[in-house]
Amino acid sequence: MAVSTNVNSPKTDIGLAAELGRRFRSNIQTYTIILALVAIWILFAMLTNGAFFSAQNVSNLFRQMTVTSFLAIGMVFVIVTGNIDLSVGKLAGFVSVVAAYFQANVWYQLIPNMPLVAAMLSVIIGVGVGIIWGVLQGYIIAYLNVPAFIVTLGSMFVLNGAILLVTQGRTIPANQPYFSEIAQGYLPPTAGWTIAAVVVVFLFWNMARSRQSKRRHGFQLPNIALDIVTTIFYAVLVIGYVYWVNQYRGIQTPVLLLAITAAIMAYVSNNTRFGRYAYAIGGNREAARLSGINIRRSIFLIFILMGLLSGIAGIVLASYVGYGTTAAGQGYELDAIASAILGGTSTLGGVGTVFGALIGSLIMASLTTGLQMLNVAPAWQYVVKGGVLVLAVFADVYFKRNR
Repeated sequence: MAVSTNVNSPKTDIGLAAELGRRFRSNIQTYTIILALVAIWILFAMLTNGAFFSAQNVSNLFRQMTVTSFLAIGMVFVIVTGNIDLSVGKLAGFVSVVAAYFQANVWYQLIPNMPLVAAMLSVIIGVGVGIIWGVLQGYIIAYLNVPAFIVTLGSMFVLNGAILLVTQGRTIPANQPYFSEIAQGYLPPTAGWTIAAVVVVFLFWNMARSRQSKRRHGFQLPNIALDIVTTIFYAVLVIGYVYWVNQYRGIQTPVLLLAITAAIMAYVSNNTRFGRYAYAIGGNREAARLSGINIRRSIFLIFILMGLLSGIAGIVLASYVGYGTTAAGQGYELDAIASAILGGTSTLGGVGTVFGALIGSLIMASLTTGLQMLNVAPAWQYVVKGGVLVLAVFADVYFKRNR
C-alpha cells in the first residue's frame, strides 16, 4: 500500500465558500433545528408583545428546561444504541419523592439543626437510588436479553406504584434550607460574569488547540476566518445570556449544573471509548461485535448512566417544585424522548449529540412556556407537542434516507 510522504505537513485552509457548504451539508439537520427554535422565539415574542423575551421569563424558561435536559442527555446515549427508556420520568419522580421523604421525615428527626448536611445526604441517596435502578434495568436488558421497551415499560408502572407507596397519597414538603437552593438558587452577577469570562477564554483556547492538533496530524485546516467567527458567535451567546439573566437575579444554579453535566457528557460522547462504542453499536451492531466491542457491557453501562442522570433530574425536580407529589415525573419521559429526537438523535440509532438534545429541550420548554403565556388550553398544548415530535421523526427519516 502506498503511503503519502507529506502526511505530517500541514495542509492549507479550506476556502470560505467550500467550508460553509461542507458544514451546511453535514449539519443541515442541526441548522434546521436552530432555525426552528429562532422562529418559535420570534413568533411567541410577537404574540406576547415582547413579554416572552423579558429577563424574568428567559430566566424561568432555562430553569424549566433543566429537568428534561438531564433526562434528554442520557436518552441520547440510550437511543443512539438502538434502545429506549420509558421509565426515566417516573424514575426521576421516584427519586424526587424519596429525597423529599428523607428531607421531611428522616433528617428533620435525626439532624434537625444541620440542614446543609441533610441536603447533601438527600442528594447522595437520591442519586444512589437512580444508579441502583439503572444497574437493575441495565442488567436485565443487557445480560438477560429482555427488550428495553418491555423492561422500561414495566419499570414505569413499578415506579408509579413505588411513588404512591412512599407518598401514601400525600404531598411531602422538600423546601428546606439549602436543599431548595439546588434548583431555586441564583449566582450573584459578579460570579456570572466570571463564569462568562472563563467560558469565552476556553472557547478561543479550544479553537486554537483544535487547529494545532489538526496541523500536527496533517489534516486539512478549516477556514480560519470561519473558525474565528463561529467562536465569536458562541462567545456572544454566552455573554448575552449572562447579561440577560443578570437583569433579573443572575445565573440559575440548576442551569450551571446542567451546563457542567452537558460539557462532561459531550466530552464523553466524542472523546472516549465509551461514547464512540455507543455510536458504533447503534450504527452497525454486527460490525461493532465483530470489531471486538463488548456490546452487553456497553449497554449495561449506558443504562447505569441513564439512572445516574435520572437521579440528578429527580433531585432538581424535588428542589424546583419544593414537594414530592403523587404525580412526580409525570410525562417527563415523553419530553425527554421528544427533546432527544428534536435535537437530531436518530430513532434508527447511531446518530445524536448532547448539544442537539439541549436544543430539543429548549424547543419543548419554549413551546410549553409560550403556549401557557398565550393561555392555550392544556389539551392543545399536547396536540402541538405531538405534532412537533412527529415532524421531527419525519425529518430524521428523510435526512437519513437521503444521506
